[in-house]
Amino acid sequence: MKPYALVDSSRKPIITVTFTGEKSTDENFQQYLEDLENCYDDRKALAIIFDASKAVIPKSSLQKKQAFWISQHWKMIQTYCRGTAYVTPNMAIRAVLKMIFSFQNQPVPYKIFSNSEEAESWIEELISKAKVAN
Repeated sequence: MKPYALVDSSRKPIITVTFTGEKSTDENFQQYLEDLENCYDDRKALAIIFDASKAVIPKSSLQKKQAFWISQHWKMIQTYCRGTAYVTPNMAIRAVLKMIFSFQNQPVPYKIFSNSEEAESWIEELISKAKVAN
């Protein structure tokens, strides 16, 4: 099975989720959601950059599955995630994000960026503010 997304927590508290360009399947999408959930295992503050530069639009059933996952994990996300940045230069992917968010709002601040530099800067600012608040 080729991965739909790669979840990199090597720079924690900043997590980077990079969509690979592979078509979503029930199996690889489920693996992506499990990998994402694993980022919360240590129950510490984090922020996530979703790099959708190469993303392939998932089928609508998986978009709904993502929205359901968010609703199931709402409290955990709200407690530990300081914010999410979405990198997508592709207008179609931006439309899909808006559709996913219409199924289920986001429990944390989020922004959509056209490049990773702006996303990184915003996420680092969120993490810095979280450290000062603690």
